[in-house]
Amino acid sequence: MKLTFNTPDKHQPDPFIFEDNGKFYLYVTAMDGVEAYSATDIFGEWHFEGIVGSVDNRCDYWAPSVIRYQDTYYLYVSCWAKNQSQYMHVLSAKSPLGPFTNPKCLYDHFSIDSHVVETEAGLFLWYAKNNTNCVLKGTRLFVDKLLDPYTPAYEPREMLVPTFEEERFLLDQNHYTLEGAFWFQEGDWQYLMYSGGNYQNDTYHVGYAAAKTNEPDLTKVEFIKHTENGHFSPVLIKNEFEEGTGHHSVIKYQGQYYAIYHARDHRDLADDTYVEQRTARICKLHVKDGIITAERYPDRI
Repeated sequence: MKLTFNTPDKHQPDPFIFEDNGKFYLYVTAMDGVEAYSATDIFGEWHFEGIVGSVDNRCDYWAPSVIRYQDTYYLYVSCWAKNQSQYMHVLSAKSPLGPFTNPKCLYDHFSIDSHVVETEAGLFLWYAKNNTNCVLKGTRLFVDKLLDPYTPAYEPREMLVPTFEEERFLLDQNHYTLEGAFWFQEGDWQYLMYSGGNYQNDTYHVGYAAAKTNEPDLTKVEFIKHTENGHFSPVLIKNEFEEGTGHHSVIKYQGQYYAIYHARDHRDLADDTYVEQRTARICKLHVKDGIITAERYPDRI
């Protein structure tokens, strides 16, 4: 089901949901800076709050995420500059709506799709970067410990790799993509969700891996990718009413898990020119004993 926005002409790629003091915030990909929305009810109307953070001489702000740590809010986002690719940055603010300032570039290589989490072992940064020294070349999921919100340990560990043809980014090239990591723990299980493939293609999807462990050092966890008897088995993928289902975040609200993800209404397949149409949507997730399933409906939860 689509979320409701007071700006029906805008789009919400890569939506990241964040709850703080009983209010909800959504941060999305945009050209000129990180755009945000707010709501008092995730099923109610979301209000556009404008650009809440940017970096001088940068553009194309991809897949932001936010964490509150010791009464400060930290915004992690990849952005582009001339003669560079997408580099991960961090900014900080005293409010979830910013303005987020004091930017720092964390890595000097392609690094996208952050999710920073805190465990008993400290802060950990999930992100995606490329690995070309392998058979299925392309983008994979990594985790790096943060010494503080502005300082990675610079000892990233590769945690999840492509294994399916549906994770191929370009159909005519040997380039595969896992991105959009989202980590959470429920009971004795840790879950690592992700997007796979190309957001313009029918096979773009959300999958997950799981590990039955309470290990707080996330660099030591061994995640096992979910399959159906070894076969491709995503949580979210194109169905009869939406396509391009991918990059998501998760919230547990009133005891129920929900995925906030982007998708498109079905396009005219005769027109192969891509125009941005990704909007934020919501569905129930059922999480139990290492298994995640989704309920999706066009007009209800």
